[in-house]
Amino acid sequence: GGGFGLLGNIIVGIIGAVLGGFVFGLLGISAGGLIGSIVTATIGAILLLFIVGLIKKV
Repeated sequence: GGGFGLLGNIIVGIIGAVLGGFVFGLLGISAGGLIGSIVTATIGAILLLFIVGLIKKV
């Protein structure tokens, strides 16, 4: 994560999960079922944590 501590990383991860679902929906990528939703949320959370980590280093 971005070095925000456990709670900060959890919050950023949750926001990333929501954004991941939103972006996948905009792209027309259907995440059907529980597994699809988990994969979408995980990808979104990982990407946002990575981006926030890069921004924080600058």
